[in-house]
Amino acid sequence: MHIAVAGNIGSGKTTLTRLLAEHYGWEPKYEDVDVNPYLSDFYNDMQRWSFNLQIYFLNRRFQGVVDIHNSSRNVIQDRTIYEDARIFAPNLHSMGLMSTRDFENYKSLFDLMISLVRPPDLLIYLKSSIPNLVGQIQKRGRVYESGIRLDYLQGLNDRYEEWIAGYNDGKKLIINVDELKFEENPEHFQKILEFIGI
Repeated sequence: MHIAVAGNIGSGKTTLTRLLAEHYGWEPKYEDVDVNPYLSDFYNDMQRWSFNLQIYFLNRRFQGVVDIHNSSRNVIQDRTIYEDARIFAPNLHSMGLMSTRDFENYKSLFDLMISLVRPPDLLIYLKSSIPNLVGQIQKRGRVYESGIRLDYLQGLNDRYEEWIAGYNDGKKLIINVDELKFEENPEHFQKILEFIGI
């Protein structure tokens, strides 16, 4: 079984992935932000590094999905391959931070990759307001995230809402993390387990 957790920067994907992996005994697959060779450069100069960053993420996520499908274990994944192509790259393009030439090249590569893999059995989307995201980003204190632009976060949030509304590749569960503080409140985490129903 393949479960994927989706959501904006600071929505709690890694935390929920860890908690669910511990509870169910699933194998967690985390986003490797700490070893990403482009992330710090990207936040310092988004226009220069946007294409490089998105290609790096697409490559890593495609490899991750292939590994998951070749595994016999139940896996929970922190962020999906869809989010790069449906949220992050289009947002960068619309903000003028990725050229049309690079964006078209990127989309073509994504379309080829996605034709070769299956969607997750369950997609869990963590819905959050911008103030909540900003609070979480500040709380974790990653230096390279300290300069994230609010218009960038808002653009991502708008695209997440549009994408999840039209997502029909499989089962989905939407969790409002402004209301369900699952990391701090065991009762809220229990509600999420009830929603998942496994």
